[in-house]
Amino acid sequence: MSRRSREKGKDGEREVAKILSEQLGLVVRRKLGQARDGGHDLTQTGRFAWEVKRRKGIAVHEWVEQCVAACGPHDTPVVACRGDGKEWLVVMRLEDALPLIRGELGPMEP
Repeated sequence: MSRRSREKGKDGEREVAKILSEQLGLVVRRKLGQARDGGHDLTQTGRFAWEVKRRKGIAVHEWVEQCVAACGPHDTPVVACRGDGKEWLVVMRLEDALPLIRGELGPMEP
């Protein structure tokens, strides 16, 4: 993996950690050494373990955009996808997932 790719990955992890920290009222950080030791990219939030991927482009964005375009104003777009021989995955926008995660974590202290 090139240095630029590693830096892009670190930037993505920091970006998501900041969003989660601000939106959930928790301290979410990158887990340093996770690439070497294995494990998740960010500190866990409740039962949610975070793996962050940042790429130039992946097809899943097209799928989500198609789903968003088909949604009504009060719908939540969700994409289910499966690669050959792989398990089913659910993909949704972070802004739509945050209320679900917030609800799972329970009441937040100010």
